Amino acid sequence: MSPIARAKRGRKLPRDVVLWHATSIEQTLATLESSAERGLTADVVQARTVEYGENVLQHARNRGLLRMLVAQFADTMVVVLMVAALIAGLVDEPEDMLAIIAIVILNAVLGFAQEYRADRAMAALGALAQPLARVRRNGFEASVPSMALVPGDIVLLAAGDQTCMSFKGTTVVAGRGTGVVVATGMRTELGRIAAMLRDEPESQSPLQQRLAVLGRKLAIAVVALCAIIFAAGILRGEPMLLMFMTALSLAVAAIPEALPAVVAISLALGARRMVKQQALIRRLPAVETLGSVTYICTDKTGTLTENRMHVDTVVLGDGTAWTLSQPPAHDLTPLSEVMTLCTDVTVGAEGVLVGAPTETALVRAGADAGVNKRALDAHWPRVGEVPFSSERARMTTMHRHDSRVIVCTKGAPERVVAGCTSMRSADAIVPIDAARVLQQAESMAVSGLRVLAIATRTLSQQPDSAEHAEQELTLLALVGLIDPPRAEAKAAVETCQAAGIHVVMITGDHPATALAIATRLGIADDNDVALTGHDIPGLSDEDLAQRVTDVRVFARVAPEDKLRIVKVLQSRGEYVAMTGDGVNDAPALKRANIGIAMGRGGTDVAREAAHMVLLDDNFATIVKAVHEGRRIYDNIRRFVRFVLSTNAGEIWTLFLAPFLGLPLPLLPIHILWMNLVTDGLPGITLAAEPAEPDSMQRPPRSPQESLLAGGLWQHALRVGLLMAALALGTQALTIRDGNSHWQTMTFTVLTLSQLFHLIAIRSERISIWTLGVRGNPALFYAVVAAFGLQLGTLYVPAMNRIFHTVPLSWQELAVCVAVSSVVLFAVEGEKWLLRRRHPSSGFPS
Repeated sequence: MSPIARAKRGRKLPRDVVLWHATSIEQTLATLESSAERGLTADVVQARTVEYGENVLQHARNRGLLRMLVAQFADTMVVVLMVAALIAGLVDEPEDMLAIIAIVILNAVLGFAQEYRADRAMAALGALAQPLARVRRNGFEASVPSMALVPGDIVLLAAGDQTCMSFKGTTVVAGRGTGVVVATGMRTELGRIAAMLRDEPESQSPLQQRLAVLGRKLAIAVVALCAIIFAAGILRGEPMLLMFMTALSLAVAAIPEALPAVVAISLALGARRMVKQQALIRRLPAVETLGSVTYICTDKTGTLTENRMHVDTVVLGDGTAWTLSQPPAHDLTPLSEVMTLCTDVTVGAEGVLVGAPTETALVRAGADAGVNKRALDAHWPRVGEVPFSSERARMTTMHRHDSRVIVCTKGAPERVVAGCTSMRSADAIVPIDAARVLQQAESMAVSGLRVLAIATRTLSQQPDSAEHAEQELTLLALVGLIDPPRAEAKAAVETCQAAGIHVVMITGDHPATALAIATRLGIADDNDVALTGHDIPGLSDEDLAQRVTDVRVFARVAPEDKLRIVKVLQSRGEYVAMTGDGVNDAPALKRANIGIAMGRGGTDVAREAAHMVLLDDNFATIVKAVHEGRRIYDNIRRFVRFVLSTNAGEIWTLFLAPFLGLPLPLLPIHILWMNLVTDGLPGITLAAEPAEPDSMQRPPRSPQESLLAGGLWQHALRVGLLMAALALGTQALTIRDGNSHWQTMTFTVLTLSQLFHLIAIRSERISIWTLGVRGNPALFYAVVAAFGLQLGTLYVPAMNRIFHTVPLSWQELAVCVAVSSVVLFAVEGEKWLLRRRHPSSGFPS
C-alpha cells in the first residue's frame, strides 16, 4: 500500500490537543509517523497538505464579490442620491430618476472593479511575502515556503529562523537545531490568536490619513457653498426641487470622498509593479516613504557585490602565497579539510551545496583540492561547536574520530590570530609572528579581498569551554575570498547621488576591504577613511552625529552599531533606508524609516522586521524601488491635482452664475455625468503615467511636506476659475446672441475642459507635445472614450431626453472644443513659466 493510501485509509494524525512538550522525541516521531533522519516522503507531504491545508494564518475574512459590490451602495452620498432619485420619481420626473440610478450603478461598478483589483494585488503580495524553511525530506535537505510545511516535517533551525515547542513566530537567536512540526496554520498557538484578531480592520497609511482629513475639510467647504447656491437659487425664484437636486448633485460630485480609496489602490498596484523589479513591499506606507529617503545604508556582500564568493588567494604564515588559479605550491589537504569541516554547509540532492555564500566557497575550494564533504563529515562527525556571532567574529567546530578530537576555527584574522601560538610555514610548524600575519591580512584586504584566518588544534578529548577550544591554535593559512562588485552597482550609486541620496556602506568586513570596494563603486574616494566598530563605542552621540554625515564606510561593525547609526542620522533629520539580513539586524531594520531585508540570503526575522524585501539581494533594486516610489507619489499628486481642479471648476461655475445675473448653467444630471465621465476611468489612468525623466535628479521630498505643496492648491484654484470663466463666458455670449442651445454648450465646454486639463497635467514641467501619447496609451483611450460618450449626450435622441440636451451644429461643437482647449494651452503656459523660473532639473519645493 502506498504512503498516500495509508494516510487516507489508516489512522489519522491527532487533531485534538496533545501535550507535545511533555512527549519524548521518540513518541512524537512515532505519533507523527516521521523520521528524524529522512523526514517525510513526497507522497506523505502531498497527503497531509490535502488533509491539513496550507500552513497559513487566516488574518481576515475576505469579503465575497457580492458583499464587495453591495458595499459600493453603502456610502452616505450614494444613499442620498438614491433618495433624490425617489423624489424625482414622485414628482413625475422619470428621466431624471432613471438617469441618477444609472449613474449610481455605473459608479458602483467602477468602484467594485478598482477594489477588486486592489484586493487581488494585495493577495499576490501576501503570497510572495512567505518566508522559507529548511526541511529534511526524502533524506535530503531543501528550502520550501513555510506555507508548505505539514505535521511531521523535520525542520532545520538556525539563528534567524522563525518556523519552529518553539511555537510558530518564535525566533532562534543563536545556534542550530532540528525540530519536528506538530501543528500548522490555524492549529498553532499563533493561529489561535489570529482567530481572535482576524476581524480587526486594517490601519490606514499616513498618506491615506492625511487625505481623509483633507477630504473632511473640503466636504465642510463644499457643503457650505452648496447651501449658498441653494439659498441664492431660491431667492431668485428657481424651483425648490431643482435647487435641492442641483445642490445635492454638486455636493456628491465635488466631495472627493474616494481619494483615500484611490490612494490605497495606487499604492497596492504600485507595490505589485515593484515586485516585477524584485522589490517586495511588505508595508504599503513604505511606498510613500521611499520618496523621502536621504540615506541608504547598505551592506556590501551580495548587495553591492555579486554574491559569487570564491577563494582566490592562500597565504601561509611565513608569507608564502599563491592564487588558486595556479598549481598549489604545497599540500592543501589539511587546510581544505579544516575549511570544509568548519562550515554549516550541507550537500543537497544532486550534490548542490546549501549554505551561506562564504562557507559554500570554502567547501568548493576544498572539493577542488580533492576533499569530499559527505565523506569527511562521516569520518569526522561534529561533536560540538561555538557558533559565529558578530561579537566573536569567528566560528569553531569540534569533531571526533576514534580517540582524537580536532578543533577547527575560522574568522576575522585579528580574532583568530589572538588564539594562535603557532603557524604553518612552507616547511614546518613554527611559532607565530602575529604582527607579520596581521600585516599580511591588511595588505590582502587593501586589494579588495575578504580575509579569513583558518586555524586548528588536536586534542585527546572534547574541550569543556569555548575559551579552552580557541587557545593554543595553529594558524594554517590566511584565505582571501573575492566577491566581484555587481556590474550595475556603480551606476546605481551614481543615480542615488544625482537624486540627493547619500550611500553609506556598513559591513562586518575589514576596513581596507570595505574601502577598496567602496572606492571602486564611487561610494568613497581615496581620501576617505572607514569608521570601525572599535571606534564607535568610544564616541558620544554628539561626536558620532558630527562624524556620521562625513563617513561613507563603516567596517567591522556589530548589529547594535547599525541601530545607533540609524538613530544618529534620524536625529539630524535624515530619512534612512537600512539593509540587513541577520537576526541581530532586526532592531535597526525596524527603527529605520525603510528597513530592507534580503530575500535570498536573509533570515525570517530580518524579513519580518523590514518594510521591504529585496528578492534578488541587489543594491540596484533599492534604487529602482526609490524611483518607482517617486513615480507612484507623483501620480497620486496628479490625481489629486486633477480632482480638485475639476471639482473647483464645477463649484465656481454654479456659485458665480447668480452673481453674474445668469440662469442656472447646469442641471443636476449634468453634474453627475461629469463626475462619472471625467473623474472615473480617465482620472484613474493617471496612475499609469510613467515617471518624470528627471524624477531621480531632484532632491528627496520632505516627509513633512503636504500633499498640496509645490503649488498644487494654487493650480487647482487657478484652473478651476479658468474653467468656470470659460463655461460662464460661453453661457453669457450664447444667451446674448439668442442661441437656445446655451445650456448644452455650457455643459459641453465644462466637460471637455476637464478632459483637456487631464491631458495637460500628465507632467508638471514637461510639455504635452514632448510627451506624446505613447507613454500612457490608457489615458489617451480613456479620453477618446469620454469624448465619445459626451458626443452621445448630444447626438443620441434617447440621451437627449435624459440629459435635456439638444444636438449641436458642427460649428457650435467646434466652438465648444476651441473654447475648452484654452485650458490645455493655459496649463502649458504655466509649465513654460515654471521651466523658465527653474531651469535646472527637479521640482520646486
